[in-house]
Amino acid sequence: MGKKNWLLTIGLVSILAVVGLCGCSDGTATLAESPSGIEVNLNSQQEGIWVSGRGVVTVTPDIATLRLGVEVQAASVAATQEQAAEAMNEVMETLTDNGVAEKDIQTQYFSIRQVTKWDRETEEEIVIGYRVTNKVTAKIREIDKAGSIIDAVAAAGGDFTRIDSIDFSVDDPSAYYDEARQEAMADAKAKAEQLAELAGGKLGKATYISEGTQPPPPIYRQDIYEEAGAASTPISPGEMEISLTVQVAYALLD
Repeated sequence: MGKKNWLLTIGLVSILAVVGLCGCSDGTATLAESPSGIEVNLNSQQEGIWVSGRGVVTVTPDIATLRLGVEVQAASVAATQEQAAEAMNEVMETLTDNGVAEKDIQTQYFSIRQVTKWDRETEEEIVIGYRVTNKVTAKIREIDKAGSIIDAVAAAGGDFTRIDSIDFSVDDPSAYYDEARQEAMADAKAKAEQLAELAGGKLGKATYISEGTQPPPPIYRQDIYEEAGAASTPISPGEMEISLTVQVAYALLD
């Protein structure tokens, strides 16, 4: 037998082996090894019913995060930095005096920059001073004290105070994700049962589950401070949603 005939015979044997696997009584096949040593996976994840489910839990935030700091401008770097340091020390002390733990205060931004203006006579930029900006985030765990802490910080930093924003979040969302997961699976199963009934079959066991989570977006507030001492700052955390999605494949029975 010629070389070409041998190659043809080997190819036919390989094809028959694959066909034999496809013809298994349960319609499925696991890994099969060909004469060349290559493993062939004949399983299909497209079998059965594929559905997605979503669970949503509405919660009240228990953490407020302030983005605040000081900004000072003066004629020299030394003078600017000294004033900024004094103001920031007052702000930090006020935060800790009002129950904010040191571990919950984190520096986010610090800069020293020249302040310039355009000189029309010389037609060039000239330095007219320096600006120091020092910003931190402060996590307030006693959320009902957020308004009074904002007022105290504004008074402590005086005209140098800068409060950029406040957002609200949940410190430990794990229990809420458990609840959302149950809702998502129930949602997926209800859809699959309906589809199975419409197809004239019965719903089997879940054969595949994939979960997708998305961190809840913080509730964001801006422009919360306008004038120190004008009035007590009202703060309302409102509500937020924690959601979770699942993708589930179910077997379809006759």
